[in-house]
Amino acid sequence: MIKIMKITALIFFTFQILSCASQSTVIEGHLETVVTKPMDYYLYYPEDYEVQTTKTYGILLFLHGSGSIPKKGQEKMPPPDALIDGTEYPFLILVPQLQEPTKMWNTEAVMQLLDTVVAQNRIDEKKIYLTGLSRGGAAAWDLAIAFPEKFAALAVVCGMAPTPYAHWMDKNLPIKVFHGKNDTIIPYAESEEMVHRLKSLGYNVSLTSYEHYGHAIWDVVYKDPKLYKWFKNQKKM
Repeated sequence: MIKIMKITALIFFTFQILSCASQSTVIEGHLETVVTKPMDYYLYYPEDYEVQTTKTYGILLFLHGSGSIPKKGQEKMPPPDALIDGTEYPFLILVPQLQEPTKMWNTEAVMQLLDTVVAQNRIDEKKIYLTGLSRGGAAAWDLAIAFPEKFAALAVVCGMAPTPYAHWMDKNLPIKVFHGKNDTIIPYAESEEMVHRLKSLGYNVSLTSYEHYGHAIWDVVYKDPKLYKWFKNQKKM
C-alpha cells in the first residue's frame, strides 16, 4: 500500500513538473527602430523660379506606378516625359523613384523626402498637392489618410483604395479620382466604392470614368491642362 502511494505521488509530481515546463511565457519589450532608405528623385522647377526670388510656389508630389520602376540593367528610371517635353507647370513637381519591383511605396520615406524638399525651396506650405497612378495611386490614398493635415488637393488615377479608412482624411480635402471601366489590373470598383463612401460622408470628391479604357489611362489624365489649373486653384484652409 505504501509502495502504491509512493508511485502515485511520483506520478503526480512528474505531471506537475511537466505542466510547469510547458507553460507559455509573455514578456514586455521595447526597441527603438531606425530605418534608412535611399531615394532618388526628379524635381521640376517652373521657368520663372530663379527670376521671381521672393515668390513662393506650390508643389505637386507625384507617385508613379510599377511601369516606371527601373527594368533589369537600368540603374534608375528616366525623367517622366511630362517634365522634359516643354510643358510649363505653375508649381514645382517632385517625382520620387520607387526601385523595388515587388514592394509598395514606403510612405514614411516619401514624406521625409517631401518635407526636405519643401524646407529647401520657396514653397507655400498651404499649396502642397498629391497625385499618384496605379501603385502610386494606392500610396497617394495612404498618404492622404496618414497625413490629413498636409495636402491641399488629391488626384488618384486607377489606384487601390482603402475604403474603410476613408473618413480619416481631411474633410475639406478636394479630391479627384480617375479610373478606366475596363481595368483588369485594379478593378474600377476600387475607385467607385471609395468615391461612394466619401460622398456619403460629405467629402468634395468627383469620379471621372473612362468607358472604353482599361488600366492605362494616365496619359489621358495627366495631359489635360485642366488638372493642373485645378491643383493651382486649391489652397489648404
